[in-house]
Parts: sequence; C-alpha cells; structure tokens
Amino acid sequence: MILTCPECATRYQTDAAQFPAGGRTVRCAKCGHAWHQEPPPPEPVARVEDAEPAAIDQMSPKIGEPRRAAYVPVGSLAEDVQTGTRLTHSENIAVAVGWISLALIIAGLGWAVIQFREAIASAWPQSASLYAAMGLKVNASGIDITNVASRQSREDGQTVLAIRGRLINITSHAVSVPDMSVKLSDDDQHELDHWSFAPPERTLKPGEAVNFATRRTNPPQDAHHLEVSFAEAGG
Repeated sequence: MILTCPECATRYQTDAAQFPAGGRTVRCAKCGHAWHQEPPPPEPVARVEDAEPAAIDQMSPKIGEPRRAAYVPVGSLAEDVQTGTRLTHSENIAVAVGWISLALIIAGLGWAVIQFREAIASAWPQSASLYAAMGLKVNASGIDITNVASRQSREDGQTVLAIRGRLINITSHAVSVPDMSVKLSDDDQHELDHWSFAPPERTLKPGEAVNFATRRTNPPQDAHHLEVSFAEAGG
C-alpha cells in the first residue's frame, strides 16, 4: 500500500494490514504533517492460475528487502522526541561553552589590564586618566620611587631637612626621568612647602636603579608629612 503525504507529497510504502476498518492517524516523517488515513478498499480475490508469473513475483515481498514505511501512529513518537531533545541539549551545551569561553577571555583581559597597568600607562600615558576613573593609581612615568627617608639636622645654626630615596625603572624599555618634587604638609594634610629638584640621571635603562637626594633649609616647623613625586609638566 502506497501512501502520499497531502502536505509535502512524500510517498511511502506501508503494510495495508496495519490499517483497521476505521482507519488510523498517521504522521509524515519528513514534514510532520498528520492526517487520518482510511484503509484501502478490499481487492478482488484472483485465481492463481489467472495471474501472470511476473505479476505474482512483483506482489510477493522480497526477503531481506528494506521496508520504506516511515509512518507511525500519533502518540508513539517517543524515540523521535528523545532524539530531538538530545540534539537540543548538545546545542545548549555548545552555546554555554561559548559564553563561558568568552567570559574567561574577557576576565583574562581585565586581569592583564589591571595587573600590568604600570607598563600600559608608561607606554600609553593617556590611559592614566582611565585608571584614575576606575579608582586605580598608576605610575605613568614607569619609574618607582622607593626607600624614601628623611632626616633633620642643625648646620650653622639652621635646621636642614635631608631627603633621600631610590628610583627604579620598572619597564622593559628605557625611560626619561622628569624633574622631581617634594611637598611638605601638616597633620591635616595642608600643604606648607614644596620645591622641585633635578634627578641624578635623566634616563634609566630597563631595570636600572639610581639614588637621589635633596635638602631644604629651615623647613616649616609644623611640617610632619612629606611626599616625593615627579613634577608635573609645566609646573
């Protein structure tokens, strides 16, 4: 018995014995269209001696021939539904893995931008303002000011404040050393005095370090805090 899908015209070979007198509902395996299929009309019984040998051979099913029937009763599509669920689940996993990978890449870039902010700011000074907006302090000069210490002494009846420290190039390239600045302030962080001085070297090679020193005669007596930094351009 040959059935034709009324929706997509796909044809199927099926066994007429599977259809009861009242017919049954079937579904197209290609387009999914379902309809009620009546059983075929009963065929007249032909005598064997009147049938052609070739026709008898065509009517007889061949052993081992694959069946082309692809119709199943409505309500018994559990296997197809489960297969579709597995495919959808695999697709969901692939999408989830893609999003996770993207999140890891973004997180890695964010970590690198923060971890290496000193080198980035040194190569791209304009980024210092972006880091400042994020609440992160950066050293755009690429030079660390370390080991700062101070000492007061009396010389010729005057008080002398001596300040010393160390400059270190923390980048992988040579950097220029700008003028340096010292600011003195009181306990309320009010500025009382400031001055600039030239560094001992104007250029530092990668990883190179150099000591610096500066002096101030008769500093303010209320100055209890000092800050050493690089002088701003034009300051």
